[in-house]
Amino acid sequence: MGPFFALLGVVVFFAIADNLQEHGGHFVSLRNAQNVVVQSATVAVAALGMTVIIVAGGIDLSVGTGMALCAVVLAWFLQHDYSPWLATSAGILTGCLIGFLNGLLITSLRVVPFIVTLGTMTIFLGLAKLIGQNRTIRPTPEQVPDWMKQLLNPRVEQSWMLFPPGVWILLLLAVGAVLLLHYTVLGSYLKAIGGNEQAARFSGIPISATRLAVYTIAGFTVGVAGLLMFARLSSANPTSGTGKELLVIASVIIGGASLNGGRGSIVGTLIGALIMQVISNGCTALRLQDPIQEIVIGTVIVTAVAVDQLRQRRKG
Repeated sequence: MGPFFALLGVVVFFAIADNLQEHGGHFVSLRNAQNVVVQSATVAVAALGMTVIIVAGGIDLSVGTGMALCAVVLAWFLQHDYSPWLATSAGILTGCLIGFLNGLLITSLRVVPFIVTLGTMTIFLGLAKLIGQNRTIRPTPEQVPDWMKQLLNPRVEQSWMLFPPGVWILLLLAVGAVLLLHYTVLGSYLKAIGGNEQAARFSGIPISATRLAVYTIAGFTVGVAGLLMFARLSSANPTSGTGKELLVIASVIIGGASLNGGRGSIVGTLIGALIMQVISNGCTALRLQDPIQEIVIGTVIVTAVAVDQLRQRRKG
């Protein structure tokens, strides 16, 4: 319940601060709540895969540039008049491939995930720049299908939906992630590996195969996040993912996962992503400058990690 109460506290704080402003009082509204959920969807989708990785005792610093690469691939296919479904498949498949590559490098080279994904983070950024020729790819309006434009459009056509299709895709993936973590053999394996890799190896758990599967699954969520990233503006910038990995990892840690592995919550991750977006949205409502927002978010990240480490020391 910790992440939920943290979200409630953040909402109450910004609601009070907004009401104290002249011409304020718009922070707590259905329209703003819809905007917060929609704006958090892209990071939240990628954070689902990151949760699986962190539970297994890993990390992925390439998730941000990976999202941008997937979006650029999708935009390139659309710009060259390929079918939208082929373009979408190419973008998501790119995510799966980069996840598989991360897993393959980590297992075959036996190098810690932090170093491997630090390297692939730059590789994926370079590939995105090459494909996009170091500029934003903007397919024409006719080349982008209406269903793709509506994925993260806060003004849903059917009022009964409440949220656009992209948010429902997020929730569907979240259900799948919960089932994976709690009701599959793979979920048991990755929690065992994250809890104690040496003991898991002695128990006969296939460490390399499990890790490869985990990073490939996370790559799939990166591909879907790339689709949502493109859908927001119907364009793709090769550098748009830079720094997104911090928001993704922070969402998972704020949601209650441990950087030491073995523990994580999908619901907590979704709440963590909402907390990050509420902070950003609240700072905007208070007309705080971007540097102040960055300082606040950075403070939240450091606090979340410190709380996690304190929790681990108490258990030890």
